[in-house]
Amino acid sequence: MRVLGLVSGGKDSCYNLIECVREGHDIVALGNLKPIEKDELDSFMYQTVGHDVIDLYAEALGLPLFRKSISGKSLVTELNYECNEDDEVEDLCLLLKDVQEKVAFEAVAVGAILSDYQRIRVENVCARLGIKCLAYLWQREQDRLLQDMIDSQVHAVLIKVATLGLLPQKHLMSTIEQMQSHLQDMSAKFGINVCGEGGEYETMTLDCPLFLKKIIIDEYKIVMHSDDAFAPVGYVKFQSMHLEDKGIDRGTSLRERLDLYHFPSRLSEELRSRISIRENLEEQAYVESKRIGCISNKQN
Repeated sequence: MRVLGLVSGGKDSCYNLIECVREGHDIVALGNLKPIEKDELDSFMYQTVGHDVIDLYAEALGLPLFRKSISGKSLVTELNYECNEDDEVEDLCLLLKDVQEKVAFEAVAVGAILSDYQRIRVENVCARLGIKCLAYLWQREQDRLLQDMIDSQVHAVLIKVATLGLLPQKHLMSTIEQMQSHLQDMSAKFGINVCGEGGEYETMTLDCPLFLKKIIIDEYKIVMHSDDAFAPVGYVKFQSMHLEDKGIDRGTSLRERLDLYHFPSRLSEELRSRISIRENLEEQAYVESKRIGCISNKQN
């Protein structure tokens, strides 16, 4: 299928693109939702820390990038989502509708791992627009998943920490490979999610096998959001960055770039079955949304 990759800059959305390519899909464009005049929003849906780097993704991957500002708020906070034109979910709907007018695609790639809140909302939007949702990371065991990312040479660094056992001045800008054993220790000690699915940390991918060019951070600063004695919260503000060529011909396809690394598929038959079941549920949701007329009229 032709796929729009929803990217936050983090490891999960990037690795899900790798899995999409492994499964034979064609990534035709990228989509991102960004904050307005802030580094970080109080969003239940979107990672916005590190948004300054996202514009480099288009050139790094050699794909067109479509961005929209987040104007909505987290208003419908119950697990199940009912359309509200002032909710931040509708910004995703508007972004996808805008891309549909310019690029043909049949599915979106989403790096969701554990959050039913996010999954339900993305699938709601996809059902309303008649497209599929490809979430190859969904419900994978997190220790194994983090190792798969590292094995697949996803070079991602921590750009926000917000939990016991992670310190802004010590751990920010460390790679996931450098942090792996510490994250496992903190999981055993405090019960944190190794992949950060509880909001414990966020990442930025600076290189991966799909990139034609890698992102180099020249200058950054650490911003302290909270100086809590037990779980201080801090994030990275990127101030200067550039792209460095990796010597890969721009005409090389994503599949060919991945083949250079000889990576096997990580998808088990059980996971493939879950994906098939979810696609059937999405089709049912699409029919129901058409029946009740759940279409956003909000304007850009």
